[in-house]
Amino acid sequence: MLSRSHLLLGLLLPGILLGPIAFAASATDTAPATGSRVSQLLARLDQVKRIGPVAISPDGLHVAWLLQGKQPTIQLTDIAGHHAQALNTGTELAGCAKRDIAWAPDSQEIAFIADCGHDLTNTQAVHNDIYLVGIDNKTAPRRLAELSGYARALAWTKDGRSLDFLYVSGATRLANAVAAGKARVGVIGEGDLELQRVGSIDVASGTLRTLTADTLYVYEFERSPDGTQIAYTAAPPPGDGNWWVAKLYVQEASANMVQRVVADPATMQGSLHGLQMALPRWSPDGARIAFIGGLMSDQGSNGGDLYSVPAAGGVVSDLTPGTAVTPRWFAWTAQDTLLVNQNVKGQVQLAAYTLSGDRASIQAPYFNLPATIGTGSSALSLSLSADHQRLAFQQSTFEQAPEVHAGTLGHTPPPAITSLNAAVKPDWGKAVSMEWTNEGHRVQGWLMYPANYDPHKTYPLIVNVHGGPSWDVLPYWPGMEAMYAASGYFQFMPNPRGSFGQGEAFVQANRKDFGYGDLRDILAGIDAVEKQAPVDDRRIGIAGASYGGFMSMFAPTQTQRFHAAVAAAGASDWQSYYGENRIDQWLIPYFGASLYDDPAPYAKSSAINFIKQTKTPTLIMVGERDEEAPPSQSFEYWHALKTLGVPTQLVVYPDEGHGFADSKHVQDYLERSMDWFAKYLAVGK
Repeated sequence: MLSRSHLLLGLLLPGILLGPIAFAASATDTAPATGSRVSQLLARLDQVKRIGPVAISPDGLHVAWLLQGKQPTIQLTDIAGHHAQALNTGTELAGCAKRDIAWAPDSQEIAFIADCGHDLTNTQAVHNDIYLVGIDNKTAPRRLAELSGYARALAWTKDGRSLDFLYVSGATRLANAVAAGKARVGVIGEGDLELQRVGSIDVASGTLRTLTADTLYVYEFERSPDGTQIAYTAAPPPGDGNWWVAKLYVQEASANMVQRVVADPATMQGSLHGLQMALPRWSPDGARIAFIGGLMSDQGSNGGDLYSVPAAGGVVSDLTPGTAVTPRWFAWTAQDTLLVNQNVKGQVQLAAYTLSGDRASIQAPYFNLPATIGTGSSALSLSLSADHQRLAFQQSTFEQAPEVHAGTLGHTPPPAITSLNAAVKPDWGKAVSMEWTNEGHRVQGWLMYPANYDPHKTYPLIVNVHGGPSWDVLPYWPGMEAMYAASGYFQFMPNPRGSFGQGEAFVQANRKDFGYGDLRDILAGIDAVEKQAPVDDRRIGIAGASYGGFMSMFAPTQTQRFHAAVAAAGASDWQSYYGENRIDQWLIPYFGASLYDDPAPYAKSSAINFIKQTKTPTLIMVGERDEEAPPSQSFEYWHALKTLGVPTQLVVYPDEGHGFADSKHVQDYLERSMDWFAKYLAVGK
């Protein structure tokens, strides 16, 4: 429902993005009292240079990446990080956002998408352009296409003649459920749908063709090795709401072709029944399509088992049944081999799987890392050379800010080839992995120590619950998300049941049980923390967004353990939520049926039904146009607390969706949450 809760990047409920949250209250009552102090802290925590998408050239000789900022640039080095230079993308694109770096097959040119005027309110027409720039850096980029709409996921055809991509013609908002929705006025649900299709640009002429039908919203796609077919996941519109019921299609790679369904979780039997699919990838011979399948709460938050299906249709095979890890990304490296990036109890592991019939067997892992690695374009994805012998990605840990890593695929992790953030040091204390046992589950989480930790003192503790719930906390550079640890708190980030990292059985362990087993796992984790660290049990807070926002609303109705709460983009009443959100399909896999067929599980997990047990002072924040966690859910919880005399405050941020776009809103959110905990948990007490 809601995804990971990285405080400044966005939020999630299945579709709910709960990650770094950027909320700024430019809109309501007074500014936080400690704004100046917090502003100084946040400025200090936000000194890193931000790395965008990373891509290795097909010949494995060069690496390109986006250096973000007010003047985003595409950086280029050789595979060892030498001869760094910024590519000439022209003065007219200096301040434009850039996305989707895609190397041409000859490794001499790079395509990218430029967005020179995105409207943060998601109400104005989107205009994206596709450019091509040579790595010789002698000429300005050439514009291949000027698009009246939103484009993403650039991919070259192997012959280098065309560029495929996902395209929403006439878009007024980003093609993402966490983006701010349209105003709910006028006739609702009729005539305002935006459709994402597979488009293709002829590089020589700039001619645009649309390959997929106008009856399907496409989420992911890939061309077959011979270039004649495309495989894609799609569902009827609205796209934001129907990803959870997407089917896998195959068709010829031309316009107006008939598509055929090769996998439909709604009708098949077995472990994938009623679940989700992600990352469809053709085998090298074009005979099979592999994908990740499982219980996933948001598009892009991939995790599950590895599956395979004949490209012509047939039996869908679970290649990794019963596995105790969570594959998050993969690529074919040979006819019978997959390279898989997976979560293993809070760490990333890169491993090869060998396919034999309808099973895949893991080989000795290449390496494990207490880190987060990825290209910046999708969760934990890697960029591989054409021969699969070299790779590139960005990497960060709790101790090391992001850098670009690249090198040969082997049992030694590729080294950093940049030192952009070498001088940046954490403003928080050490972070340690913790494991504890609860109700037969071996649960894992991360504990971040406060800055300037003194073992002779006791400290307050803030529990950060991630979004999802199908999500995870991996070691990463948290920046402003570590504001609590940087300000004298222990910060606990658990991966309770429902999280990735221990296989599908663990992910599915909280189905029809939201807020119960996962909360008991968290409470047991707090007990484990208190045995290890000097935490004052009278000063424990809880915070989260999306699913973490729900837990921050629900937990105080079940226990008096928490003495303050910050709930962002949460759900207080699953029964009313079902009819208010715009992504209701995500609920059925988790609750077992629609609200109208079986209301009992929804009532069981609704905080509002236990609201009189709540004594916890709660700060509530939400975006005005959040489609995944409608603001009415926050109003409902706030109204109840006000009626019961429980200290509370509600902040609604104008023009924001599930993920916040305005940096002022982010800072306001952070300042308010810091003030709230300082008031009720009294650091230094």
